[in-house]
Amino acid sequence: MKKAFLQLHIAVFLAGFTGILGRLITLNEGLIVWYRLLFTALTMWVLFSFLQKIRILPNALKWQIMGVGFIAAMHWVTFYGAIKYANVSVALVCFSAISFFTALFEPLILKKKLNWPELLLGLVTLSGIYIIFHFDTRFKTGIIIGLISAVLAALFPIYNREFLKKTNVETMLVWQQTGGFLTLSLLLPFYLYRFPAETVFPDTTNLAWLLVLSWFCSVIAFQLSANALKRLSAFTVNLTYNLEPVYGILLAFAVYQENKYLSRWFFAGFAIIAAAILVHIFLLVRVERKLTREGNDTDAR
Repeated sequence: MKKAFLQLHIAVFLAGFTGILGRLITLNEGLIVWYRLLFTALTMWVLFSFLQKIRILPNALKWQIMGVGFIAAMHWVTFYGAIKYANVSVALVCFSAISFFTALFEPLILKKKLNWPELLLGLVTLSGIYIIFHFDTRFKTGIIIGLISAVLAALFPIYNREFLKKTNVETMLVWQQTGGFLTLSLLLPFYLYRFPAETVFPDTTNLAWLLVLSWFCSVIAFQLSANALKRLSAFTVNLTYNLEPVYGILLAFAVYQENKYLSRWFFAGFAIIAAAILVHIFLLVRVERKLTREGNDTDAR
């Protein structure tokens, strides 16, 4: 159990580290994601084929997974775009809005009832982002792009949970990364025409960081998270991933000293968002305890 918990926290830490690498790699956001998907998809095909983890899928399901891969690719493009137009901290603050959009989209897509507590907490998160948006005009473009990223980030996990009822995580991931790579490859010439890049090919330093991004923050992080999920409850996994923006922002403060360049309005907005995350964690813990008590009462009968 301790090993699984450690694996999960390493996975979340690596997920938070993607923002640091997004600023470190000097290619534009479209190329960062294209190379990330290329290296990740190739590595997964080789690794998962060797481990005999890839299953045969019906064509309809395969195309659906690849389509969601395109949504994931666009999330990463807009996430790194938010970093380029603002900074890592602002991009991750916007990423925290995923809770609101998930609470909004999941009932619509899966025909479920609205989760009002999560929806209200999501609105609190948006109010924190609005404070930063309204009072710190330097980051308006980055915040808009970051919110688009949060919308897209809320969509593909909803579909992924449904896909995992029909196949294993390795098969889903390999086709999702492939779908994202192929669709982004089709769009990239138009993207580069609209947003020209100084260089298309990474130098040695950029290539090294791209491999770190692909191997550590994608392949290894996905595997660690999947392994942890086999031993830990979905509740524990979801609770821990609430910490991803916090880890990422603290890393940005430590690596780039971004805290020195942020106004008091950023910290006011972030304090509101952090409070919403803490309340969400409290609600999740309370629900888990209630389910545990009900399970114990059923066993006693």
